[in-house]
Amino acid sequence: MSTTTTTTQVKANGKYPPYAYTQTEDRQLPLANPKMPPLFDEPTTLQNFSSHVNWFQSILLISTPLLGIYLASKTELQTKTLYWAITYYLITGLGITAGYHRYWSHRSYDCTLPTRIGLCLAGSGAFQGSIHWWSRGHRAHHRWTDSDKDPYAAPRGFFFSHIGWMLINRPKNRIGYADTADLKADPLVRFQHRNYIYFALFMAFVFPTLVAGFLWGDWKGGFVFAGLCRLVAIHHATFCVNSLAHYIGDTPYDDYHTPKDSWITAIVTCGEGYHNFHHEFPQDYRNAILWHQYDPTKWLIRGLSFIGQTYNLKTFSANEIQKGKVQMMEKKADEIKQTLSFGKTLSELPVYTMEEYQAKINTEDKKWVLLDGIMYDVENFDHPGGAKYLNAGIGKDMTKSFNGGIYNHSNGARNLLSSMRVGVLKGVIDTSRNFSKTETSQEKCAEYDGTLEPEKNKTK
Repeated sequence: MSTTTTTTQVKANGKYPPYAYTQTEDRQLPLANPKMPPLFDEPTTLQNFSSHVNWFQSILLISTPLLGIYLASKTELQTKTLYWAITYYLITGLGITAGYHRYWSHRSYDCTLPTRIGLCLAGSGAFQGSIHWWSRGHRAHHRWTDSDKDPYAAPRGFFFSHIGWMLINRPKNRIGYADTADLKADPLVRFQHRNYIYFALFMAFVFPTLVAGFLWGDWKGGFVFAGLCRLVAIHHATFCVNSLAHYIGDTPYDDYHTPKDSWITAIVTCGEGYHNFHHEFPQDYRNAILWHQYDPTKWLIRGLSFIGQTYNLKTFSANEIQKGKVQMMEKKADEIKQTLSFGKTLSELPVYTMEEYQAKINTEDKKWVLLDGIMYDVENFDHPGGAKYLNAGIGKDMTKSFNGGIYNHSNGARNLLSSMRVGVLKGVIDTSRNFSKTETSQEKCAEYDGTLEPEKNKTK
């Protein structure tokens, strides 16, 4: 398929830098609400309904909140158990974010065997699948974001991306390919994958119950609050990375896909809320790059590096990160410019000789002044310095006076002039309506509204 390429150049201080932001035609607009094909290769009927349901995950995800609500209403919550439930919530949450996500899915850092084992156990306590299964789906999500091959494509709706995708059995050929050779070669990942159900049941329910039972005698509370209720909370907090992080927030680095940056999502997801940054720079061990942004996962990874447990922490250069921000700022500026009026473009203006310009003043009593080869009608302009300044310039070339000879006018004054343009001076503008002399402040104004391309910027 042929694609038209357009180039937008970013200006700094009125100059063009030696790089350009090149977009292809099919990336001009965000991929908002694309039409998605049906979930299955066949219509869902009463006869095949049961084969479309993922019964194990459906039972797990529906029964745990119902049991949690019921048992919590029948169980006294001790203060120590509450603290333990919150602590274990953070441990298992970080097992997913620092372990399953940033280490195994993206390899954004390296770590020692004890740390890998700890992350494996903590992530297992979140009961979200094996490392291999979780990471394979997440890599497919990054490679095929927002498409039918994305396992939890946000364009299918909030419910689908949050939990619905786990309640069904999609045809395997509909999920995008992701390379997991490194995971298959990892002995720890292979062992956990083969024995996942034992890892998950022990770390999700047995371990938190044993801690509360042996340390302060609250066996039932440990199971209900640190086990069951904590599991439901960590499930939906983590699921928000696939749903909430694609629905609320800003797109400071790219708006073609749905991931967004939001401090609200960051709080909910142990720091995974700066999702627009993450999808642009997935191998960066950070989600939040500013010191005041909430990202406990980054703090954990960085903190462990001080004691030698993590190393080779990967980051993208500030130069590459800033490129994305500048390009999005330029796009937003262009959108705002489309809503503003800059008067007639230079190509729309009539061309006059100096004699014709003088004749307009003398015979037709026009109140025109000449600045940088452009004629302006100032008859209805109320000059803040008084009418005498305008009257002194009628019919004259006031370029030098305007640019500092009498007063170096403000940017606001220069922008205001664009709405008063009535003509251009012959000989100053070539047949392509381009200025042929040295760039001036008025040329910059015309450059900004898209009516002028300075000669020195033209391809020779």
